Amino acid sequence: MKAWRHKKILETIKDQEISTQEELVSALQKAGFSVTQATISRDIKELGLIKVPGKSGVSRYTVPGEPLNPRNEDRMKRLFKDSVVSLDSSENLIIIKTLPGEAQGVASTIDHAGWPEIIGTVAGDDTILVVIKPKKMTHTILKKFVALTGR
Repeated sequence: MKAWRHKKILETIKDQEISTQEELVSALQKAGFSVTQATISRDIKELGLIKVPGKSGVSRYTVPGEPLNPRNEDRMKRLFKDSVVSLDSSENLIIIKTLPGEAQGVASTIDHAGWPEIIGTVAGDDTILVVIKPKKMTHTILKKFVALTGR
């Protein structure tokens, strides 16, 4: 039963913008599953679901690694223009300095951009470390980031 419920949860969050556990409970109950909010909470944890910005601007549940909607690129441009203060690189690393408190949001858009050269990011309050592979792509990615700032 649990496997069927997990499968239905994944189908539901793929097909609908589910923002709350209550919405997920309701959707599953309509599909014939007898579930409670506590059950759904455990399922979300077991499935490793995360919340990302939805099309309507409200957070929605998704599976980690799922490409974000096309608006992520617009969001990325806006955040780079509004929040990024400076960019620098060394070897296969890029350092992005942002306004205080903005690094997490900028790093999230980078993580969800789906650029295969980017292994990952680490964000603090106003600094982001971007790891690039292969090393020869560092300058190319840096140029893409500079273009996003509009400078």
